[in-house]
Amino acid sequence: MTVVAGIGTGAPAGGGHRPAYLVFCDVDETLIDCKSMFEFLRFQLVRRYGEEGEERYRRIAGDLRRQAGEGVPREGINRSYYRSYAGESEEEITMLGREWFSLASADPGFFIASTVAELDRHRAAGAEVVLVSGSFAPCLDPVAERVGARHVLCTSPLVLGGRYTGDVSEPVIGEGKRAAVLRLLAEYPGVNPRDCYAYGDHPSDFPMLDCVGHPQGVGDAPAVQAYLARRAEPAAVAASGCALACWSMGRDELSEACAAECALPLD
Repeated sequence: MTVVAGIGTGAPAGGGHRPAYLVFCDVDETLIDCKSMFEFLRFQLVRRYGEEGEERYRRIAGDLRRQAGEGVPREGINRSYYRSYAGESEEEITMLGREWFSLASADPGFFIASTVAELDRHRAAGAEVVLVSGSFAPCLDPVAERVGARHVLCTSPLVLGGRYTGDVSEPVIGEGKRAAVLRLLAEYPGVNPRDCYAYGDHPSDFPMLDCVGHPQGVGDAPAVQAYLARRAEPAAVAASGCALACWSMGRDELSEACAAECALPLD
């Protein structure tokens, strides 16, 4: 497995192997039926500090909810979340992540069965699965291993001397998802983005869904259903999709460098 957006192991993306297509999948409330960042935050604090840890969790979670209520962008809230890990041991948090996953995934409802079935179907057809999330590797690596994902695109807290600094390189939220997905697609020049799939449950996933030919919604959020309906209209897609993808890659729509070969428009 390759973890992209900060930390990673394994061969470079592509690595001489050409999948039939790529499948990008959001994690929280798309693949698993919880918000991993909050569930893990509470778990590791209570696991280490008991009642004091529960109080720390309530304080941190309350501050993040307050920021959301004040209209702070999700990217900013993502950065604030990781500031709570400043000074923590990367090794210890990674170990606690695996402990959290072992306990949480024992619940039959932890994974969203319909999404897992879709990913299994795609892998059987020769696709590679890519998890895309604002969560981080201690939570996501065990999930990726369980579902057979080859890559994880995630927010990566910066580490100095084996400890988290409290800063992150790039929140993989909203436009950060678009940027991460397009960087990985660039590593697979033989894969046509029009053939790729993406799964999401929230408007913050739209930038990721913009990058592929087969966007898929999980759940019944009206905003997601409306987005999918718009994407089903060829004229609307042709007008907006290419511009979005080209902008993400730092070039003008239909420029010489583009030649209409970016992720969109779609056939």
